[in-house]
Amino acid sequence: MDIFLQQILNGLVLGSIYALIALGYTMVYGIMGLINFAHGEVVMFGAMVTISVVNALIGAGVSLPGPALVLIGMLVAIPSCMLLGYVLERVAYRPLRGAQRLAPLITAIGLSIVLQQVAILIWGRNYIPFPPILGHDVITIMGASITKLQIIIIGLCFAIMTGLLIMVEKTKLGRAMRATSQNPAVALPDGRQRQYHYFGYLCAGFGTGGGSRCHGSNQL
Repeated sequence: MDIFLQQILNGLVLGSIYALIALGYTMVYGIMGLINFAHGEVVMFGAMVTISVVNALIGAGVSLPGPALVLIGMLVAIPSCMLLGYVLERVAYRPLRGAQRLAPLITAIGLSIVLQQVAILIWGRNYIPFPPILGHDVITIMGASITKLQIIIIGLCFAIMTGLLIMVEKTKLGRAMRATSQNPAVALPDGRQRQYHYFGYLCAGFGTGGGSRCHGSNQL
């Protein structure tokens, strides 16, 4: 029984992280119809930006609790992923919006390779661990173990997904996004308005990916 419960807890932790990554991926595909093979690299950039910010704060002698440092890293990483996603869409994907499906697909694969090489140039090839600034106190539940950090990861992931759900279902931008996804020709007669909604979905999708990788960095 304890092994079964342990696997459930492990699945909740990893599943929460993967769910955020998948959510960002499907949001981009849902409105643009684009299989974005570079999404994983954008997520990776979010993790590396978080680690870089945390290391910079520690190196500068900033005396803040570990969760506060991670939060600051996330607040930098998520907008960075949103900006990177916008640049990719503006430079690579938007000129191919009317092209056949194969052209954006190959472009996405090329962007994935380019982003990998850019990351190597910035951070190098060596493995970079997340700074040990968060506690790993273990809580035992019916023979299964879970750390406080893992509980925080699950809580933050569900909070982000809930916030995204509210944004998509309850806000004007979210309704416009859903309408654009279902029927772009009817929902968006104005080309400028269409670009605005594409931008909103991309920011939400890539930002979600950035946040998920921040949590994943802490878990790993």
